[in-house]
Amino acid sequence: MKVLILGGTAWLGGVLARIAATRGHEVTCLARGESGNPPPGVRWVAADRRVDSAYDDVRDTDWDEVLDVSWQPGMVRSAVLALADRAAHWTHMSSCSVSASDDVPGADESAPVHPPLAADEAGWSEYGPAKSACEQAVGEALGDRVLVARAGLIGGRGDGSDRFGYWPARFAWAAEHPADADGAVLAPAALDQPTQTVHVDDLAEWLVDCAECRVGGTYNAVGEQVPLGDVLAAARAAAGHTGPLVTADPEWLLAQGIDFWMGPESLPLWLPGPEYAGHPARSDAAAVAAGLRRRPVADLVADALGWERELGLARDRKAGLTRARERELLGQLADGTGAPELSTG
Repeated sequence: MKVLILGGTAWLGGVLARIAATRGHEVTCLARGESGNPPPGVRWVAADRRVDSAYDDVRDTDWDEVLDVSWQPGMVRSAVLALADRAAHWTHMSSCSVSASDDVPGADESAPVHPPLAADEAGWSEYGPAKSACEQAVGEALGDRVLVARAGLIGGRGDGSDRFGYWPARFAWAAEHPADADGAVLAPAALDQPTQTVHVDDLAEWLVDCAECRVGGTYNAVGEQVPLGDVLAAARAAAGHTGPLVTADPEWLLAQGIDFWMGPESLPLWLPGPEYAGHPARSDAAAVAAGLRRRPVADLVADALGWERELGLARDRKAGLTRARERELLGQLADGTGAPELSTG
């Protein structure tokens, strides 16, 4: 196939380019290149999609596949305007963040979505409506020739969000420093809460499969539902951690200013409250029926830990507790000045 990837120099786009090229497809990446260069064997067209001439070097080619990972509505609208008539099949990488609510476990692709953003440029607070606008643009232009893949949390080598990787990295650091707070690791007492993380390679392999078969439709491209406790157990095993796992009451953690899901001084993957009950528990039935295959959580954890070791276990993180803050919280739990410790393991 002749494949055009709009992007291809950052994380998911780069993995897509690598996998498509490895399968023998003729791959072109159109990107500014600020995130790096595309993989070897991939043609790179340097272009800024914010300008009218961005597609001049690719608009005269008949493409078997166009894959777009952008979340800016203006970029997606301009892309379909320039290239929809030249593409036999189109894939848009969307997000489960298009969902209007996160409180219904098992929600499928028919669940209500945010109203599409009218503007061409969006800030992070408008991510969901922006992705909804992108879906609207590709759907109106391409009809049944488009695959819309709504990803949830993505993990694996190259992950820049620091979310899934926090746990294997944290256990590995504690295993290497058993004298620091007895090697204890703090977690929320929410071990039965589901999580859904898809490995970036599994997602990309499936997207290329769908491109080759020209699969259309909208799919929740999410990981299998795995309890948070099972993720932590796999992370402990991969890291060789034998120290205490200390779980604390979620309400107490929130009262201490500990955030959830993402961000500084957070406990990633944790989602307290019924308003988030559906966020890590979306239906994956349609994507699985369309061929999405996902590796066991132990393999995902091992890959994430390898990446974390390359980056450095003690580095500053975008998501997760600093060791100093975690030590402080563990101390409060141990000396009785905080909430009662719920369990150790």
